[in-house]
Order: sequence, then C-alpha cells, then structure tokens
Amino acid sequence: MSADLIDHIDALLPQTQCTQCGFNGCKPYAEAIAKNQADINQCPPGGQTGIDKLADLLNIASKPLNAKYGIEQPRQVAFIIEQDCIGCTKCLPPCPVDAILGANKYMHTVIAHECSGCELCIDPCPVNCIVMQAPQADNVWDETAQNRARQRHQAKLLRQTQLEKEKAARAEKQKQLLAKLKAAKNN
Repeated sequence: MSADLIDHIDALLPQTQCTQCGFNGCKPYAEAIAKNQADINQCPPGGQTGIDKLADLLNIASKPLNAKYGIEQPRQVAFIIEQDCIGCTKCLPPCPVDAILGANKYMHTVIAHECSGCELCIDPCPVNCIVMQAPQADNVWDETAQNRARQRHQAKLLRQTQLEKEKAARAEKQKQLLAKLKAAKNN
C-alpha cells in the first residue's frame, strides 16, 4: 500500500466526510480500500460514477452501490430554520467541514457553499430545525469544492488534535501543581 495510491483513491471520493461508508471520513475509507479492507462500492455520495472511477483506478471490475450503505441521491445541503434554532451548538461538533456558524444561545446558520451535505448535523439537533434542501444553482459540488472540503476537514482534525494536546498539557500541569501543594502541606 503506497501513500500515492491512497491519495489517488481519496481524490476520487466526494469528500463529503459523511461516514456512510462505515469509516470516519473519506481518507480513512481510501486507506481501507488501498489495504483491501473495504470494497469500492460503499460511498452513496460518490454513487455509481465514483465506483466506476475507483474500479478504473484499481483495474478491477465495477459493481453496483452496496445498498447497505445507503442510496445514491442528488446532493443536498443543510439549512437551519433560524426561527426554530435555540443556539444549543450541538450541530457544530459533528460538521466535518465547519460549515455551520453560531454561538451558544445564538441563532446558527449554514454556509451553504461549504456544506458537504453529509447530514451529520441533523440527528444532534434537539429541536429538529435542520433540514436538507437542494443547493442553489451556483452551488456545484465539483473538484474545487471537494478539495476545499478536504482542506476544511483536515484543518478541523488538526485543530481538534491541537486542542486535545493543550487539554492534556493543562491537566498534567494541574496534576503537578496538586502534587506540589500536597507535598508542601505534608511538610
């Protein structure tokens, strides 16, 4: 398995980061395909066209989309019914491309041209104010949008990793401070 092969497979995936394939994003799915741990027909957003491209790349026979992972359907984007939004922020963490703007107790909105259509924001919403709708005519999910989604997803993963490191460092610092205070108290 080469990094080049993984990158080529990843480039053919739609970059919706929807997890419908059973993996936590397009890159992990590409890695699994490259390792023969996943089949090429597990991506509903990529549809039959995506499956055919993967088959061509890997020089294997194409096959139909495995219905276990969903059905191919036209792309939609998330839309927040703003008057119903309570500003709970529960839709923010699951968005793999940071396409939702909002703050605690303030109305949220979706940046439609950044939304990958993954639908991961719908279930966490306690007031069901997020719906999927057809994108505007100028909102095309082309290679440029896919590359932007990949970059936004990677940036989010990097930021989350950095925040976890900072949190662990703060916890370690607190632990050391408590140990010093305990030692000082015992002396």
